[in-house]
Amino acid sequence: MGRRAELALLAKRLERVAASGAGTAVALRGRRQVGKSRLVQEFCDRAAVPYVFSTATKGASPIEAVAAFLRDLKESPLPGDPELVPQIANGNWPDAFRILATALPDAPSIVVLDELPWLAEQDPVFDGALQTGWDRLLSSKPVLLLLLGSDLHMMERLTAYDRPFYGRADNLVLGPLNPADTGEALGLDAADAIDAHLVSGGLPGIIRTWPHATPALDFMRAECADPAAALFSVPEASLLAEFPNPDISRRVLEAIGSGDRTHANIAATAGNRDAALPSGTLSPLLRRLTGEKNVLAMDEPLSTRPGKPALYRIADSNLRLYLAVLRAAHQQARRGRPEAGYRLVERRWTTWRGRAVEPLIRQSLERPELPWPDVETVGGWWNRQFNPEIDLVGADRAPVANRICFVGSIKWLNGPFDAHDLVDLRRAAAQLPGLDPATTGMAAVSLSGAETKGLDLLWTPQDVVAAWRP
Repeated sequence: MGRRAELALLAKRLERVAASGAGTAVALRGRRQVGKSRLVQEFCDRAAVPYVFSTATKGASPIEAVAAFLRDLKESPLPGDPELVPQIANGNWPDAFRILATALPDAPSIVVLDELPWLAEQDPVFDGALQTGWDRLLSSKPVLLLLLGSDLHMMERLTAYDRPFYGRADNLVLGPLNPADTGEALGLDAADAIDAHLVSGGLPGIIRTWPHATPALDFMRAECADPAAALFSVPEASLLAEFPNPDISRRVLEAIGSGDRTHANIAATAGNRDAALPSGTLSPLLRRLTGEKNVLAMDEPLSTRPGKPALYRIADSNLRLYLAVLRAAHQQARRGRPEAGYRLVERRWTTWRGRAVEPLIRQSLERPELPWPDVETVGGWWNRQFNPEIDLVGADRAPVANRICFVGSIKWLNGPFDAHDLVDLRRAAAQLPGLDPATTGMAAVSLSGAETKGLDLLWTPQDVVAAWRP
């Protein structure tokens, strides 16, 4: 379901290999359970060329890793004669790449190394061996080399300018399924598809366990009766894999997941009873979690003047929901109290959803053509007192715009956007730096439509989902 664009990108590179007779390397990264291995397996099955798919084992020694790779190579359809693939004792990666080169056919083929960071972390010379093997042995062959990994920072470092494999691989990022694909996969209407996307984060590892045509709250009620459900285990495994120790990073994540958004509030919650977390500790940590780990997202107020404060949020909505409420519900499920766990979810759902849907709607508005052709970015605006907060600001650039094209409000409640909401929007917008009452448009995105005139743009859930369709 979905992934048409990603499959087309991989097919384009295999076509390049076939046309040129030379090798192409692709580094494909994405968080756990986003479907990298499944995507590449589907591509290999469709490609109808010989391939080897080898997955690394975390913690395996370099000798064990090389032996496992050669075993996968021998058992694959790639070598013309499997008996010519030796199983060497005390092997190393230079030897493995030489053996791979002799096994490659003269026709196009595919080589997949999955969980590549686990190979690199166990063998400090792996990156250099990969570069040497590619330059001297593999790149002249008609082979598509696919390098997969879930450690986003390590995969980025693989092709960084100061690393051996720099300039040798195309970089592709596999994101979660979008709301339209989620709705299509689950047979849900637009509003329920958006709920399902927020709950699952668009992760196939959760969506595949979701019964067809089941609304989000009904799904979560059923999952609360299953302590081993993917709804709990996927974000828990992701958290433990990226942050195995209860250190400062975990405390910061949990503070943001519990609702703290500003630097000051995060510092207070993540500190200890004696003092808040020092800025000299928190600021570089927030930059690392945002820029390297990509587990956080930072939102800045969008207007024609620089604004503060920046707000932080958990980038993945499934992990955000887990930290906010699902973890507590999971604890109740483990104690044999599923109804108590579901009551926690039900009680916090409306408030959580209203905040979590905002970045998704902003992303959605950036995709199609709007009545304002100059719009390049959609954000929000707030002052230091958070009074007012404007949900939607469409501008020509961020975070300091030249021109404000529209302002808007998100109303994701069981009631239409009405005249009172429009009055509130206009009152708040009057404080926005750069607003031109003569040219700045008014927009609303509402779960239940609108009961007022005076809007230049009104979006419903159907429009939000349609923005993600090709």
